[in-house]
Amino acid sequence: PLSHWSLPAVAQTNPGRVPAIYTPNAGAPDETVEIDDPLMIEGIERVQRAIASHRATPGRLRRVAAALGVVGMILLAILWMPDALIRHAAHIAPPAQARGIGLAVMADLERSAGAVCRRNSGQQVLSWISPRLIGADALVQVLPGPLNGALRLPGDLYVLGNDLLMASPGPEAPAGHLIAAGLAVDDKTVTLDALRHAGLLSALRLMTIGSLPQRAMEGYGEVLLSRALPRPDLAALPPVFAERGLSTEPFARSIDPTGAAVMPLIEADPIRQGTAPQQLLTDEQWLALQQICAG
Repeated sequence: PLSHWSLPAVAQTNPGRVPAIYTPNAGAPDETVEIDDPLMIEGIERVQRAIASHRATPGRLRRVAAALGVVGMILLAILWMPDALIRHAAHIAPPAQARGIGLAVMADLERSAGAVCRRNSGQQVLSWISPRLIGADALVQVLPGPLNGALRLPGDLYVLGNDLLMASPGPEAPAGHLIAAGLAVDDKTVTLDALRHAGLLSALRLMTIGSLPQRAMEGYGEVLLSRALPRPDLAALPPVFAERGLSTEPFARSIDPTGAAVMPLIEADPIRQGTAPQQLLTDEQWLALQQICAG
């Protein structure tokens, strides 16, 4: 009888007993056969096990899809969520928090570029001129180490290198670098860059407690000093300089004394185009600013 029965349909009605009774229809066994040959019984069981192992398992595809979905969500959380949280922390940071981040960056910069120059007469000049140049809430400080220009930090904090003050014949070039630093990057961008250095845990602490860990910005100052200073689109500078009655040429020459690399900026000088020049500082104020790192 087994010669015309379907092996996948064959079932033993008395499992574990001999003789084994098989039927092709376990639900209504109207046809059966008894087999007492152990070799035959073993052969039938082996064939049935092989068939069972290849049968489709109900729900297997659903479980595989669910497992892949879980893996995908975990990968998404690992790869996307940390940066998303850091970006959110930078976006919602109020001005006071951003200024705190900037001061932490400044403290780390001092490790490489020297302590902030704090001669009172020079700092008073910076505090007086900075609202006119870059905004009412801006704070400008000078580091004794070379920066080759100005650097914007979080919280509307700006850093000038004393090398620029000492090498410039007047205040126009340092003023131009401060304006350019403000146009090159906005405050949210520099805050985000600093928080990315600090890491996810520091950003979470900032959002929950309101402050960064003490060593969150360690090493970031060296990172900033190793980078080229960000520069804005040169075409955007002349209109801003014109609003303040400033020439673009001193700023351009401080970048390239030959003028070859900044000729469009020199040719578009607002003063050459008829804008009335405005005096930034008196001679006494400029001298006090140049002496900010003295003593």
